[in-house]
Amino acid sequence: MLNISKKLRHSVLGLAIASSLMSFSAYAQDTTSADTGTDGKNAQKLDAVNVTGSLIPISQIETATPTITITSEQIKAKGFSTIAEVLQSSSFATGSVQGAQFTQGFTPGAQSLSMFGLPVGFTKYLIDGRPMGNFPALYNGSDSFNSISGIPADLVDHIDILPGGQSSLYGSDAIAGVINIVLKKKVDHPTIDYRYGWTSEGGGQSHRISFADSFQWDKLNVLVGAQLEKVDPIWGSQRNLSKQYNTGNPDSPAAAGRDFLVSSLTRTKNSYIFADPNDCANTEGLMHGGEGKQYRVGQAEPYCGSLNSPGFRTMQNKSKNADFYTHATFDVTPDTQLYGDFLYHHGEQQWSSGPSYMWWGSQTDFGPIYDPNLDDYVALQRGFTDEEVGGYKNIMNKQTENSLMVTLGGNGVWGEKWNWDLGFTHSEDHLNTSQVDRLADKMDDFFINKAMGPDLGPDPYDGGYSTYAVNYDQFYRPITASDFDSFTTRDHTKAKTWDNMLRFQVTNGELFPLPGGDAGIALVAEGGNQGWAYTPSQNMLDGNVWGTTDVQGAGHRSRYALTSEFRAPVLSWLTLDVSGRYDSYKVAQQTIDHGTYNFGIEVRPFDTLLLRGKYGTAFKAPNISDQFMGESGYYSAVTDYSNCARLGFDPAHSDQCDGNYSNAQFSGKQSGNTELQPITAKVWSYGFVWSPVARMKFSVDYLHWDISNEVAEESADKLVLDEYHCNTGDYDAGSPTCLNAYSKITRNPATIDGLLGTIATISTPKVNVANEKVNALNAEFSYMLPTAHFGSFMFDTSYSDVLKHEYQPLPGDDYINYLTSPDWSTDFKSKVNGSVTWITPNEQWSATVYFNRYGSTPNYAATQSGDYTTGKAGRLRPWVTYNASVSYKGFKDLELSFLMNNVLNKMPPKDRSYLGTETSPWNEQNYNIYGRTMYVEANYTF
Repeated sequence: MLNISKKLRHSVLGLAIASSLMSFSAYAQDTTSADTGTDGKNAQKLDAVNVTGSLIPISQIETATPTITITSEQIKAKGFSTIAEVLQSSSFATGSVQGAQFTQGFTPGAQSLSMFGLPVGFTKYLIDGRPMGNFPALYNGSDSFNSISGIPADLVDHIDILPGGQSSLYGSDAIAGVINIVLKKKVDHPTIDYRYGWTSEGGGQSHRISFADSFQWDKLNVLVGAQLEKVDPIWGSQRNLSKQYNTGNPDSPAAAGRDFLVSSLTRTKNSYIFADPNDCANTEGLMHGGEGKQYRVGQAEPYCGSLNSPGFRTMQNKSKNADFYTHATFDVTPDTQLYGDFLYHHGEQQWSSGPSYMWWGSQTDFGPIYDPNLDDYVALQRGFTDEEVGGYKNIMNKQTENSLMVTLGGNGVWGEKWNWDLGFTHSEDHLNTSQVDRLADKMDDFFINKAMGPDLGPDPYDGGYSTYAVNYDQFYRPITASDFDSFTTRDHTKAKTWDNMLRFQVTNGELFPLPGGDAGIALVAEGGNQGWAYTPSQNMLDGNVWGTTDVQGAGHRSRYALTSEFRAPVLSWLTLDVSGRYDSYKVAQQTIDHGTYNFGIEVRPFDTLLLRGKYGTAFKAPNISDQFMGESGYYSAVTDYSNCARLGFDPAHSDQCDGNYSNAQFSGKQSGNTELQPITAKVWSYGFVWSPVARMKFSVDYLHWDISNEVAEESADKLVLDEYHCNTGDYDAGSPTCLNAYSKITRNPATIDGLLGTIATISTPKVNVANEKVNALNAEFSYMLPTAHFGSFMFDTSYSDVLKHEYQPLPGDDYINYLTSPDWSTDFKSKVNGSVTWITPNEQWSATVYFNRYGSTPNYAATQSGDYTTGKAGRLRPWVTYNASVSYKGFKDLELSFLMNNVLNKMPPKDRSYLGTETSPWNEQNYNIYGRTMYVEANYTF
């Protein structure tokens, strides 16, 4: 909006906060000199500013809506290299999320966050106040979300975070909160910045260069910026914690990968059969010399495998990014301005899931086979080593993303008081993902020709299975890279999203006078459409790919919304704010609509204290993927807890259960539903802001969410665990949970006495069933201390604590307490971070020390047992990391900086309850193992 100053009175509290914020380089207009009123008292005045969280330009910096601002200077000083790092490190980001370490997921090339443990899709992301488009791929293969990995950090001016429901102003998705990323609009001089980074443990080398400049030709003002970045991958072999199978549990020895395995399907114990006539001699050169004869607990016979398998997957992606941004304004008249914004992102990501997800097994397509040489029903398993695939670094998954966001519009003033803004925004995101796929028929034929031989007919016992006389000398021999190429291909998946929005807003900050000041009003009308399409490769659609599946779907919808906000300073110490919004979506010939409202109150009993509160509603329209996902399958594995229990292994000891049950493969089914209804929520907050002295601010806010009608896709592992509890009588077999588990799990006919049939399929549909309740506390403190001889010291601290988090999966179920149910949630209950910055008197030197304390989380054993008392179940200690930076501006136009993240090279808290079969003995959705990272940076201003 055209920045036309309106002089408005405001309290000393606002001045104190503004002073504090400006000392931290937050955006706020300078205060004017004092005026002398007719009453003879000096009254300070402040230019009107647009504050994220209100549509009305107001002079008060703090309002009824808690707002956290992170400036570009703070981003650099605290050592963050990406916007994703900035937001994920924030205290309010307490929830567990998938990222680059979760290479087996659907979106390892994207980044997200969870505010206060709420789902990732419950946060609304804005760029310069306009909604970001959705990432084309689906989080966890099911949910639409925004990725924050493609935003150029060097082009960001500041970030505003608004915790709590904000749908009455921003519409759908704004349940957990709103994050507004504000890009630079002007630079005083051309600037070029170069940063080089590396890690002390190896890998992760990075280069980043950016440029920005502003130009002015008469009435035309233009800013142009660009950023290029290249980051090398971090491989599992480069970190002690990930280079081998877990060696940290003294009661569960590291169990090597089963690259060459024959197992009996009739034995309930000691099911491994060692049939290699060469005693693993032919395999010993594989996995860089790590392959050989291996044993597992509970198995009498060995197999051929390697402890080094985890080292061949990536912990951090290899990436290349290029970003271009321009902002332009043209002053048509003194009261009218045209503007345009263009943001383009090109990103390339590469990652490897490693040998654990590149293998072949006979049972998937053949079922049990009868081998007359062993007189047994057996299953064959064959993992592909690094040498056999031609190097995992050469078959990495690749993702190419091209996204853009363009806005054209104009704004100005009608009369003396009415500001107007009319703008059109178009965004689109195109994603091309390629991966090496195993072709089912070709791979089966390869192993038939190599080792299994021809089908010899029905087995001699009941005739239900095929007979193969396996040549084990050939089965235990390596294959060549060309053999691997003969039954694999590189497939491509294409996906895209697009969004159009036309928005018209009028505001009046001086509608009429009230005892406390001028009332203000804002009216907004917007409309547009959006779409999504996800098309897997033809091989995937035709079912030709072995052991892998994908989602599919496409659809579009139109929408419109009407928003209003009214702000009334009723008295000098009392301000009221009310807003309302109506959203309507047209989907598949039906209308989905919802209205939201919000009431806010600000009380200033004296100049240095603000008491505030809000009450309202929020909502989230069904994701377009929730509505239009085609019937999509996926392959995964769960622990068959019921059968393991029948074999004598409870969930806490399931690693000792037979591999066919501790790692039971199943086919999952999910699909969209155009009849889904909006998720609704009641939200409220209250708190205070206290500024006892200039340049100091202390705020505490209590937030509450009561969410209904939540869309849930059930966890397959949780369904199987529920089935176990239902079968053992822990749960009432007639309860909704048990009836639901029994209906969603399909088992094959039983073939072994005393055991249930193996799991065939698990259905995980989406329905409006779940309820969720969250209470959280958020506190902020900032203070600048200037001294006469030692320069300035700036202190900044943020603290968040989730006080309550309850979830009801199905109507009639008891609420699950996420804070005490580790099998449901591994979120951090609390996070606190802070920094101290010192600037010398001549401002040539500055230094910052930053810490981030992540609260305790459940250990692995607790996530399996569902409590903190069984076996090794317990909690991990808090994780504390430190960053440090120093900058020098003693050269003309040149600033040099050195930054070090994770100064003490802290790895995730040791969790000795992870089993020896684990490739990642830490919670990948909570912690990373990148370790100490260092950067040198040079910034030159022409």
